[in-house]
Amino acid sequence: MIKNNEIIRSTKRSVQCVILLSATLLGLSACAPNQQNVNAEIYDPLENVNRTTLKMNDAADRAILEPIARGYRAATPEGIRKVTRNFLRNLNSPTLIGNELLQGDLKGAGNASARAVINTLAGFGGTLDLASEGGIPYEKEDFGQTLAVWGVQKDAYLMLPFFGPSSARDLTGMLVDGYADPLRIYLNNTDQDNLQYIRLGASVVSERERLLDIVDDLRRNSFDYYAVIRSAYTQNRQALINDQANESMTGPAIPDYDDN
Repeated sequence: MIKNNEIIRSTKRSVQCVILLSATLLGLSACAPNQQNVNAEIYDPLENVNRTTLKMNDAADRAILEPIARGYRAATPEGIRKVTRNFLRNLNSPTLIGNELLQGDLKGAGNASARAVINTLAGFGGTLDLASEGGIPYEKEDFGQTLAVWGVQKDAYLMLPFFGPSSARDLTGMLVDGYADPLRIYLNNTDQDNLQYIRLGASVVSERERLLDIVDDLRRNSFDYYAVIRSAYTQNRQALINDQANESMTGPAIPDYDDN
């Protein structure tokens, strides 16, 4: 009983922190100019700090994450890597469905629900993406996109330590999605946090492996690596909000680790 009370108190404190941080970030975003046109100049008042953060992220990536991703690619057949991506993506279905509903997109929610049922039951727990083969493509949704649909304007561009390109709006969305994730809540309340860490680690490595060639190309050919990442991230996020993004449009450079 004591342990359950401690879990409840801890959960309440976490939710309160998220709400407070979200309110602060959204308050800052309200002061930013309307940047919904991706062709307009990107609002980047912290460019010097962001550039320094990118250098640190890039150094950490080259030293740690990239070698792990290359080792994973070398040791794991392509078919197994694809199965892993499918499985991790399917685990995120409740979050996708929830955001579709919050956005008022009933068709999208129906498609996401159908994908979850088909891939879980007929696709061996989501390891096979039979829904896509049947004409129901994957559509990434997160709370950052939901905030955009609700009218929260795009705000200052941020380069987050370790997490990469973002904004106050998208950072808020990432925090809310993380805490509201039903699977995370279940694992936390059943003392299976280690499985959540494994899930997170697998998602990071899988996504970084998928982006190996894209990042290599950008590093070799970009005159201004920072500007290219910033532009690609901004355009990709706008495409996601407009339900126009697909696999080929996923942003380059430091990966979007919740893209499962």
